[in-house]
Amino acid sequence: MKALKILLVDYDDGIVGRSVKAAYSQLASPSFPIIIEHSSTDYPTANNIREAVCKGHYWGAIYANPNASSRLSAALASPEAAQTYQNSGALTYISNGGRYPSYSQVISSSLQILVQGTRGAYNAMMGIEAMATANTTNANIAQVLFDPIAASSIDISPINQGVRFYYNTVTMVMVILPQFFFVMALNGISAQTNIFGLLSLKKNIAFRLGVSISFTIIASLCMTGYIWAFREDWGVTSGQFALTWMAVWLAMHLNYFIIDSVTAVAPISLMPFFILTWVIMNVASTLAPFELSPGWYRIGYALPVYELYQVLLDIWTHSCNPTLYWSLPILFSWWLVALVAFVAAMRWRVLSASVQSTEPSVVDSEKA
Repeated sequence: MKALKILLVDYDDGIVGRSVKAAYSQLASPSFPIIIEHSSTDYPTANNIREAVCKGHYWGAIYANPNASSRLSAALASPEAAQTYQNSGALTYISNGGRYPSYSQVISSSLQILVQGTRGAYNAMMGIEAMATANTTNANIAQVLFDPIAASSIDISPINQGVRFYYNTVTMVMVILPQFFFVMALNGISAQTNIFGLLSLKKNIAFRLGVSISFTIIASLCMTGYIWAFREDWGVTSGQFALTWMAVWLAMHLNYFIIDSVTAVAPISLMPFFILTWVIMNVASTLAPFELSPGWYRIGYALPVYELYQVLLDIWTHSCNPTLYWSLPILFSWWLVALVAFVAAMRWRVLSASVQSTEPSVVDSEKA
């Protein structure tokens, strides 16, 4: 987990900021995300910190609010200041729930643990002194004394529905698997009707292309539809629905081309091995962030399903996963290569069907 980076900025330069650093020194371990501190000159405002998390430079961030220590001291001395302090908070932490939800949840939990540790660190350094001077008979001051490090949280792209853990796992299988079963069924029907021998190459390509577009449009609509059907309180819009549908269709269509091309040249007995390998490679690339995977998994950058998931994250998080400049070109490159392979496979099918249809006449002429 230490491969996941969290940004720390101390706008306070007081006891609150020192308490955060002391807490992290106690929590630092291979099972805890690494905290990287930057000065306030690197990130002058809280919006700069939010932007760094949004762009994926960090998995989360925590910062000590300006004048947090002085406000804490005032809160321990004045009931009015104590009430204001509880409402404003000393720390703010940021996470992006839409980016790999299972791991974003770990980041959010780690930030909460860090806040709790900060409270403990402050009590260890200043607790006795604060207890001796604070007016504990006042409820507001007593509340600040028992909870000296108030914190607020910001989730850039909240996704709280239970099925969010399936978006980068089981759902990605559906980008490939329906195309395999449909292509196998279509090949069986085409063989029975001898459509490759009856129609010309152009007509076969046009027919097969039309069928592929129609099927993948319906399949991608179904996949997008069941994601939206179980969205619960997820605040996605109709525009995001349309973009999701388009992205899923592109990935499904290129996978249709790939599978259709392989079935043209590979024996049917080898197809289970191909499709299983292809599914596992693609889904393995989306299961976890590459920061947590061995280096070999970076091959996933070249796989279409991984790029699809990156595009979907960009859509669902309102561009808080800025990878479109390379994800979409890779997807389109796959589609173009798969289209060329599809046309070549159709040409091979039609030529093979033509040869098979002429063989009986040659034999009959020899007998005559």
